[in-house]
Amino acid sequence: MSSSTSQKLLAEMLGTALLLAVVIGSGIMAERLSGGNVAIALLANTLATVGGLYILIEVFGPISGAHFNPAVSLVMVGRSELAWKLLGPYVAAQLVGAVLGAWLAHAMFDMSILQWSTKVRSGTGQWIAEGVATFGLLLVILRAPPSRVAAMVAAYIGAAYWFTASTSFANPAAAFGRMFSDSFAGIAPASVPGFMAAELIGAGLAVVLHGWLSPRSSVSSTPSTPQQAHNDSLARHV
Repeated sequence: MSSSTSQKLLAEMLGTALLLAVVIGSGIMAERLSGGNVAIALLANTLATVGGLYILIEVFGPISGAHFNPAVSLVMVGRSELAWKLLGPYVAAQLVGAVLGAWLAHAMFDMSILQWSTKVRSGTGQWIAEGVATFGLLLVILRAPPSRVAAMVAAYIGAAYWFTASTSFANPAAAFGRMFSDSFAGIAPASVPGFMAAELIGAGLAVVLHGWLSPRSSVSSTPSTPQQAHNDSLARHV
């Protein structure tokens, strides 16, 4: 049975909120417990994000595709895997969810709910890093075997936390939500437009490269079983 539009939007909002709560909350906890060791804090933040992202994709994938990411939703519209009329509502749900997730993290750690990040993340290296991070994420989503998308997306994001200078936001909704948190995972509002632009460029380049490469032989155009249909839905993740 296919999900209704309201179920899909709720899944996108809730999934994005929980993802941001994981990213920001684990960043706050890691910073408090690491004794000033930034490497340890980043490692803890990475491990929590990898585990949380994998679970959220598996839970919400069959309902909405588990995009949690406007760049992913835009690409799926271009591939006719998401209706154009749902793009705006999906993005709105993701942005609202991102802010709610930041506020939830603050509430759990007895912090001020309403705040703005002062952590500047800007410069050519940061923008290139975000383009690379989002390029890789979309390429994984588009080319991974459907049954492995959740694990491969989570693993890629975990790796990209460490090999990109920006620690791999790779998600305009994440950048938007994280500017509402003056914490380890935050980003200053003035830095967000540059991140978003780089992320969208990276996503577009991934689509172009995917089109140049040979199609995945493991993906059938028509699912032959309910399990295959479920697996194909996972290919729409974040």
